[in-house]
Amino acid sequence: MKAKIQHTVSSKVNAIGLPILALCFVCFFWGTTWIASKEGVRHMPALQLAGMRQFIGGILYVSYFLFKKAPWPKGKQWKTILILSILNFALSNGLSTWGVKYISSGLGAIINAIFPIWIVIITLFRGEKLVRLAVFGLIISFGGVCVIFYEHLGDFIKPDFRFGILLSILSTISWAFGSLYTKKKAASFNPYFSLGLQMLISSTLLFAITRATGMSVALSLIPANSWWAIAYLVVFGSVLSFIAYIYMLQRLSPEINSIYAYINPIIAVLLGAVIFGEPLTMAIAIGGAITLGGLYMVNYSMRKARM
Repeated sequence: MKAKIQHTVSSKVNAIGLPILALCFVCFFWGTTWIASKEGVRHMPALQLAGMRQFIGGILYVSYFLFKKAPWPKGKQWKTILILSILNFALSNGLSTWGVKYISSGLGAIINAIFPIWIVIITLFRGEKLVRLAVFGLIISFGGVCVIFYEHLGDFIKPDFRFGILLSILSTISWAFGSLYTKKKAASFNPYFSLGLQMLISSTLLFAITRATGMSVALSLIPANSWWAIAYLVVFGSVLSFIAYIYMLQRLSPEINSIYAYINPIIAVLLGAVIFGEPLTMAIAIGGAITLGGLYMVNYSMRKARM
């Protein structure tokens, strides 16, 4: 009896703890990818960088599952994989990487944080009911992120940044649709094997675009800084973080999953202070408190809804 109780408690802890751990992993490492992307696109075309990141990451994923002799997707599953490869990688990742070519990584992180708003809007248009406190918490959280990066908000009125802002906004819309579609379809086949196939398909599309438009450079002309950025983005941004992302996406509600979008900019600021000695301002302290307050509302409302 005692062993049965211990097993039950352990199962509940794993059911709750592991998805939350995956969420924390995504919050931290996807927060650092903005810095890596900004460093990489300083020295090479953005879409080429995104394509190379996805190609290498895709090769690693697919090679592993080929070694494990995993079954290939069949029939209509390929349609789902193609759609996700376009939404999550070719458009969302490609456009967000291209966007930070023209705007600061901090501003890119701010714009990226609005994608849960698109999820709410899409969900409302579908006629689904949402917890009001959860929606209110999401709005407050985004307001907190804006306070944290208020120094960057002036970039919105600069003509040179408008194209980057447009690209970044479009990437968040694509990511919102991709997140909802992943939640709906991922259970129909191996989502991790599919992830590698999506990366390979999207990298092929991006390479074709960069080659056709003359937006690529010879590999020999890519400097070491960009290669290191690509390596970091592949290992932590594409492989490990996406494994954690799909895992949490399948086990946590959309409202909880979207939390990482608000934590990522905070992680970027804190790392900037620790690694580069950037100042922690009052705006960061106040904005952080507002953001965490909004996140508490989201968590509280979801717990109440399940009771």
